[in-house]
Amino acid sequence: MTILDCTVGYGGHAELLLESCFPGTTVIGLDRDSKAIDFCRQRLIRFRERVVLLRGNHRDLKRHLAEAGVSEVDGVLFDFGVSSPQLDDPARGFSFQQEGPLDMRMDQATGMTAAELVNSSQEGELADIIFKYGEERYSRRIARAIVRARARLPIKTTGALASVIAGAVPSSYRHGRIHCATRTFLALRIAVNRELESLEPSLRDAVDVLTPGGRICAISFHSLEDRIVKHTFRSLAQGSEASLLLLTKKPVLPAEEECRANPRARSAKLRVAERLPERVA
Repeated sequence: MTILDCTVGYGGHAELLLESCFPGTTVIGLDRDSKAIDFCRQRLIRFRERVVLLRGNHRDLKRHLAEAGVSEVDGVLFDFGVSSPQLDDPARGFSFQQEGPLDMRMDQATGMTAAELVNSSQEGELADIIFKYGEERYSRRIARAIVRARARLPIKTTGALASVIAGAVPSSYRHGRIHCATRTFLALRIAVNRELESLEPSLRDAVDVLTPGGRICAISFHSLEDRIVKHTFRSLAQGSEASLLLLTKKPVLPAEEECRANPRARSAKLRVAERLPERVA
């Protein structure tokens, strides 16, 4: 078997696949984060020729596979969002839990940082980003506070942004169940990395390179991500030209035991589909 891990990250899924699948299974790992690829190379070194690691975005998966001399695969895995090592590294700027530069780029070699986005966007644009991607009800208040704060001093760190957000929302919200900056940080990360716009094209391309009977698995952590996966899978499973068979009518959720062991898994949703054989005219 050949399995394409479109978001190989730090190699957790790839390692399990190499250990548990048929002997001789090859995993092709794709990721835009050069640090993740370097870490994977060492983590998976014992599997040697059974691992192919490629640096790039899953929206270009067909091109990356072609350059590696691969035309089809037996399985595809997507694990959307940011990885725990990225979240835990203050230098990456993904989390407000630790002070760090306001970066948030998954590929630090290119693109606009979160600091550049926060300090250059118009108030209305910021409000739209925070509301659309973070589903933050106080998006306009937060955007207004950001514009006022940056007029005095550019917002360059995670702590500075979190402080501005905390000062913009009501006290009851500031001390709510989740941190008041959570949704805004999520929205900025999605915008910086343009995460949602490439999801549907990537999923469709992945189905195109699947062999008949091959399976595609998608793990999402955000309602907007899951919605795109659900609608894309359903559209490919309908009509006379259907290319997929849905294997999960509803998403598979983590068990309570897993959530206790790994709290970050609590919002994960897994959807799986199988590639149908080509219809013969």
